[in-house]
Amino acid sequence: MFSGMSNHSVDSKGRIVLPAKFREELGESFYLARGFGNCCVQAMSAEQFASISERIRELPADKAMALQYTFTATAVEVSPNASGRVMIPQTLRDFAGIEGDALVIGMTTRIEIWNGERFNAYLESKKDVISEALGMLRL
Repeated sequence: MFSGMSNHSVDSKGRIVLPAKFREELGESFYLARGFGNCCVQAMSAEQFASISERIRELPADKAMALQYTFTATAVEVSPNASGRVMIPQTLRDFAGIEGDALVIGMTTRIEIWNGERFNAYLESKKDVISEALGMLRL
């Protein structure tokens, strides 16, 4: 299970070092793709990617195609190098606005990689939803 949040540098070649505990859980190779409805890059194990891809194929054709264009088509299989760095393709970095520094967030079954300013703006835009959700949990 992925949890936690940390800042990481993205080098000039678009490589990032993910936390060691995340790399262990992701496996020797894993997938990077556009975030679901958010301007971030998500990382998930090959098993998780296969499970989501299968669920997408079970949807009605128009919905499956829309998700295949935005999820499956943007996905790339990656493997960390000897230094633990993973290359984030330029198209995904451009989509998420990632350059220089990135925020790596554990999201239970996957990881999200965000531009820090975009993440803070997203949280700010969801203040009411967060407050309502906390009320529902009675926290």
